[in-house]
Amino acid sequence: MDEQEFWRHAANHLVRYGGGFTPRIIERAAGSYVYAADGTAILDFTSGQMSALLGHSHPDVARTVAESAASLDHLYSGMLSRPVVELARRLAETLPTPLSRMLLLSTGAEANEAAIKMAKLYTGNYEVVAFDRSWHGMTSGAAGATFSAGRRGYGPATPGNLTLPTPNAYRSPFRAADGSYDWEAELEYGFGLIDQQSSGNLAACLVEPILSSGGIIELPEGYLARLREYCTERGMLLILDEAQTGLGRTGTMYAFERDGVVPDLLTLSKTLGAGLPVAAVLTSERIEQTCYDRGFLFFTTHVSDPLPASVALTVLTVLERDALVSRAQSLGKQLTERLLELRDRYEVVGDVRGRGLLQGIELVTDKSSRAPADRLGQQVTAACLERGLHMNIVQLPGMGGIFRIAPPLTIEESELHTGLDLLESALRAVLAAP
Repeated sequence: MDEQEFWRHAANHLVRYGGGFTPRIIERAAGSYVYAADGTAILDFTSGQMSALLGHSHPDVARTVAESAASLDHLYSGMLSRPVVELARRLAETLPTPLSRMLLLSTGAEANEAAIKMAKLYTGNYEVVAFDRSWHGMTSGAAGATFSAGRRGYGPATPGNLTLPTPNAYRSPFRAADGSYDWEAELEYGFGLIDQQSSGNLAACLVEPILSSGGIIELPEGYLARLREYCTERGMLLILDEAQTGLGRTGTMYAFERDGVVPDLLTLSKTLGAGLPVAAVLTSERIEQTCYDRGFLFFTTHVSDPLPASVALTVLTVLERDALVSRAQSLGKQLTERLLELRDRYEVVGDVRGRGLLQGIELVTDKSSRAPADRLGQQVTAACLERGLHMNIVQLPGMGGIFRIAPPLTIEESELHTGLDLLESALRAVLAAP
């Protein structure tokens, strides 16, 4: 079908599930690029949906999928295969004690759903705390702990969801006498509100080390350790959602390593499958045993499937073989330097934040007012696409000037700088337009 017919059929037959579609028909993808129907190469600065950790169509992943599909792809959910057990062992080796037990699933929402259910069963409580800019998924429990979007029009969310203020150093009103960000006072204030709202049934706190959909908000150093203390004092479990930060993207294997804080439950997805639907929950022997004794049930169609386990094993192998974690750290430093140069050069680049190859910039009308620049973000996004660069802005009101930059860990150094050159070119062109 021609392009006009394609878009007509899309308009007539697809359910729209959030924002508009990118106005390009994508035919194939390879490495750091996706290719439109007209042959245009588009540099992918978001790794698909922040997931293609090894780039598109990675030969090792493609080979694994072909071999697994031809030999062992799906089983009855009560059956086990070698890839699943081997993945559990390999993941445990990458994690600190006591995270040694794995549940293999398909999506991040599903993993968060399972982690929430385990926390509730283990503690006997039902209240879940999350940031007010959180995004943890679209299934009921995960959506109940998602506060950045999607809460209106659907009736009551899962009972017992409470919020903490997101520690946004750029915009938080909590300031010390010298004007610096006082995250300790903000966190204390937040838990004061939690204690007032709680019915005495706190089960878990679910957070991302770097909020991605919330605007690339990085938790300040020391924050996670203090959050752990607040949770322990209240008998809550700490769940870390590392869907986007796990598997080396931030320059360490897991983002929580920077803080030396071990969660009670860890959820992985996006990066674990390098673009394919793979997710996992990791927890301790003690929590797993207690939940098992109490009848934990999460029996899904694709739990412990061998094909996704084989893919995840391949991802771990490639990460180690090609030293991609240290590569993300090295390239991340170059990315930071380039983004800081943009901040210094342009009045509309208000803030730069993030770590490794998960970073962002926030566009504002001017640095003094820090007023959100949603329209400018949309214009720059369109200008980038015209130049062959796919950029992603946070699709939320008042946050449409926040770009999320998460290229594959396999991106060539020259490609990284090409993308940043295209971003600056697009920004300069939009600002120069009448």
